[in-house]
Amino acid sequence: MSSANSVPVSYNYSIIKLFTIAATFWAIVGLGVGVYIALELAFPFLNFDVEWMSFGRLRPLHTSAVIFAFGGNALFATSFFVVQRTCQAKLWGSNRLQKIIFWGYQLFIVMAAYGYLTGITQAKEYAEPEWYADLLLTIIWVMYFIVFIMTIKHRREPHIYVANWFYLAFIVTVAILHIVNNLSIPLRLDGTASYPIFGGVQSAMIQWWYGHNAVGFFLTAGFIGIMYYFVPKRAQRPVYSYRLSILHFWSLIFIYIWAGPHHLHYTSLPDWVQTLGMTFSIMLWMPSWGGMINGIMTLSGAWDKLRTDPVLRFLITAVAFYGMSTFEGPLMSIRAVNSLSHYTDWTVGHVHSGALGWVAMISFGALYHMVPILWKKKDLYSKGLVSLHFWLASIGIVLYITALWIAGIMQGLMWRAYDQMGFLQYSFVETLVALHPLYVTRAIGGLFFLTGAGVMSYNFYKTIKSQNA
Repeated sequence: MSSANSVPVSYNYSIIKLFTIAATFWAIVGLGVGVYIALELAFPFLNFDVEWMSFGRLRPLHTSAVIFAFGGNALFATSFFVVQRTCQAKLWGSNRLQKIIFWGYQLFIVMAAYGYLTGITQAKEYAEPEWYADLLLTIIWVMYFIVFIMTIKHRREPHIYVANWFYLAFIVTVAILHIVNNLSIPLRLDGTASYPIFGGVQSAMIQWWYGHNAVGFFLTAGFIGIMYYFVPKRAQRPVYSYRLSILHFWSLIFIYIWAGPHHLHYTSLPDWVQTLGMTFSIMLWMPSWGGMINGIMTLSGAWDKLRTDPVLRFLITAVAFYGMSTFEGPLMSIRAVNSLSHYTDWTVGHVHSGALGWVAMISFGALYHMVPILWKKKDLYSKGLVSLHFWLASIGIVLYITALWIAGIMQGLMWRAYDQMGFLQYSFVETLVALHPLYVTRAIGGLFFLTGAGVMSYNFYKTIKSQNA
């Protein structure tokens, strides 16, 4: 991208370094907790008689550590990296402001984690932290938005690159989702308890408007921003179709926001709202696959790079998983399929094909690309370790999601099986016994994935400490 001004820009990488280190740290923590709770399901004796070690307390800790701690820090790092380089402008604001954003976000993560372990949450589906943590995050997020939008305002490039549109949609929409979903009245300003403004079916509707659009904008739009910068950059090719990227953006942003009610099929939510959510979910096939095709076809003329560049392998595999997950999601929103899949491990497998295959893999690829640039090194310490990480992660994903696809479909079929007398054929315990080997396989898959993240952190450490500047 040529600059309107030939004077080189001095980018601010110090804050990006902090977010990169934090993302790596929280990846190990979040994945480690995930492996442990997977083992708790396979071997219940690991649920020790300590409240904060129970599955019910650790599950939201794992979810938030992977999504908001690892994923969130990766988004902060990549968005601040991409917006500077595509706008040819130094990150707006003082170092103090940027460090407030960093440390404020880490404080929010720790506060939320403490709340999960001690049971101080709003007791919703995602077990959101209480009002004081929500308020802190709102303040930090507004600062984040201001820094990002002001960097774009002071750009030296007349064109706003499409990755920044996706990042901006992610930042603005997540702010709205967070505020509306967490509206509550504190019972006491010196206490932790609060009273939700919405209740009953309205609360459920808002919860899944938030829940699905957290997927749509935090875990999709933000990471598509990563795709549109790092895939072309790593492949050294232009985006396959810039027109398609614009179509991808506007259609995804408009359609995704309506898809949340498909989580509430066969509930007290009105049928027309359920149908609306299902309809918009099916419509999501088009923009999602358009974006996936755009990412993969960017490699046209450069497919040979997949043999020699394991970082690019991470990025393209992630885009492939994005396409697979965004095919499976709309499929599962159809009522007839949902009646089999919902409340089963098929849903968990679907979520992890997106979380591990798409979100984590594209984040790993972006971090591998950034680390040598941020610390001014010629290259990573070892491309062999990158390749090892790729295969460990790939094997882990295949073991994990295959086990849970089988487990989920088996659960759904066993739960709806009746004998000749019209009674349920299998008890709940019989279902669990049948699932045990699959739960063990899931834990092994998670262990592979965690080991890969450990290899990555070692590679980063050796790269930062190396003398190959």
